Amino acid sequence: MKFFPRSFPFRKPREAQPAAEESAHDPDAPVATAASLGLLACPHCAAVWQGGEEGDACGRCDTHLHTRKPQSLTRTWAFLIAACIMYIPANLLPVMITRTLFGAQYDTILSGVIYFWVSGAYGLAAIVFIASFLVPLFKLAVLFLLVVTAQRGSSWRQHERAKLYHIIEIIGRWSMLDVFVVSLLTGLVQIQGFAVITAGVGIAAFGSVVVLTMLASLSFDPKLTWDSKEAQAVQESFENREEQAA
Repeated sequence: MKFFPRSFPFRKPREAQPAAEESAHDPDAPVATAASLGLLACPHCAAVWQGGEEGDACGRCDTHLHTRKPQSLTRTWAFLIAACIMYIPANLLPVMITRTLFGAQYDTILSGVIYFWVSGAYGLAAIVFIASFLVPLFKLAVLFLLVVTAQRGSSWRQHERAKLYHIIEIIGRWSMLDVFVVSLLTGLVQIQGFAVITAGVGIAAFGSVVVLTMLASLSFDPKLTWDSKEAQAVQESFENREEQAA
């Protein structure tokens, strides 16, 4: 098993160059992947090894090497389905309960958005609606698209799908806006006999949606985006040429 340091100017084998040149002109052309070139990267120390086998230990940190994350699609499906289930109570159950002298008020995410909009706070209403409703829904839709296309080995818009994965990684942290607001209000507004704010059951469901979508995006291996049937054909052709050359 040969080690390539990160500063090593590795050149692609001559057999893989036509596919790379073709992909540069045609975005939908098969891409020569590291797996097709016989390269394995350590997920812990980022060392690159050539000629290693699946499950071998990294020569630098002893971490097991894998061409793709083990059981990536299975774990992503599990977290994604759980997040979709929890998304329903997160929007239907109250996230904040306000108790005053005049009674109790139960607010869901959408009722809070409507309250801000009617009160004239259009900017705040837009921020809460986008961060607490649209962003989780967008993440669920994108993850569903990525998992389905990766499972089918589709080569449809691979570059755009790779960009979508990076987008959901960036915007995922902003989905916790409602949790932060409710936690802040719960700690500040505790005037016994006048006004008391407590967190509702919906905030726990909403927090679980955010955590589950984050786990789903972490479980998904973005390299699977490039493992189309055409790429597998390129890899098999490259391996056959290596065997013939040997």
